[in-house]
Amino acid sequence: MFQHARRLFVALGAAVAVAFTTVAPPAYAQPVFQQLSSASQTKYAAIVVDAKTGEVLYAKRADAARYPASITKVMTLYLTFEALAAGKIQLDDRVIFSPRAAAQSPTKLGVPAGQSISVSEAMQALSIKSANDAAVAMAEKLGGTESRFAALMTLRAKELGMTNTHFANASGLPDSRQVSTARDIAILSRAVMRDYPQYYKLFSQREMVFRGQTLRNHNGLLHRMYGVDGLKTGFTNASGFNLAVSAVRDNRRLIAVVLGGPTTRARDDNAEALLVTGFDVIKRRDLGEKITIAQNLFEPEPSGRVEGSTEQGDQDLKIVLASATPPPSTSRIEVVEPKSRKTAPATPAEKWGVQVGAFKARSDAKEQIDLIGKRFGKQVAGAKPVTDKAAGRYRSRFVGLSEREARTACKAIKAKGMDCQVIEPKA
Repeated sequence: MFQHARRLFVALGAAVAVAFTTVAPPAYAQPVFQQLSSASQTKYAAIVVDAKTGEVLYAKRADAARYPASITKVMTLYLTFEALAAGKIQLDDRVIFSPRAAAQSPTKLGVPAGQSISVSEAMQALSIKSANDAAVAMAEKLGGTESRFAALMTLRAKELGMTNTHFANASGLPDSRQVSTARDIAILSRAVMRDYPQYYKLFSQREMVFRGQTLRNHNGLLHRMYGVDGLKTGFTNASGFNLAVSAVRDNRRLIAVVLGGPTTRARDDNAEALLVTGFDVIKRRDLGEKITIAQNLFEPEPSGRVEGSTEQGDQDLKIVLASATPPPSTSRIEVVEPKSRKTAPATPAEKWGVQVGAFKARSDAKEQIDLIGKRFGKQVAGAKPVTDKAAGRYRSRFVGLSEREARTACKAIKAKGMDCQVIEPKA
């Protein structure tokens, strides 16, 4: 009797153990940041940005010239969203494939020359399938020719603050003239989600069905990492494996850009590790802990708050975040517009000035004015803060400086990785 009871107890205990094992959620494996070989480092660049504030949490060769590959299509889509918002095209308009578009190299939809798809289908093809033929067809629809559209892409890039970017085509297919940086791609990623949130959901779509065929999104982190909802992958032999990715956790959104990965797996692992570590760092900083992403990844820390070092000709910028409240030296990524040739007439009180950003929302422009005023109060002391509108954007400016004061202020602001343009008095 005793033996029977004992066997029953053991069996019951085993059943309970199995039940708890089944119900308990699986442990989440901490992603491993891949430390790359010297050969792989020649193409590698990365950045992590707070999508709301533009604060740079981590940067590695963020300003080094790189080939963007198919991440280029994010700009192609940005101009498409812009055309939709302006009423120049509609979602059900037809996009005709010219012989040139149809002849593009894969990845492609394979639409024969003379046939067409809708704008909506083209947008999905760009964001999900990364279709080169659809990119050229859309470029020709919006710009007349792909080369003219590429010029419009470059112009818009400069207006957004992507100062180190040049586009030669709409797809990202190999072209030595087509260059960008991790920082510029982060600027573009932030601009897309901020300016066209109604279309940003395209980047989170895991698959599309086109003419009876299911096409899967190339962004592997959409399928494996919690909170990821975009954006775009890219690859050519010259560029290596690229990824611009964004994720949301606890109402905080981060953007990570990884360029030049040696393999898809290494690229995805590093992007995931940067995001997961970034969210962890934000939480710990909110609790007052002094921690950085680089520390969590066991990377060497710079001696100062901002370190610029040269490695194989690349500029390596690391931002150390030392407290829960971002210190004055923290860098921000801003979406700006280029210096306008047509400035408002200068009054004796205005003289010279500086522009520190341009935004679609007045509230963002005022927030930037407040930020610069707090962090660079000495440099802009005595200047008048101004928020005005030009070219559809609200500009953040400080006016009433001498030429020397304006240039000194911009030098100090730029030294901290933030945008600034000197405003000359109108002749």
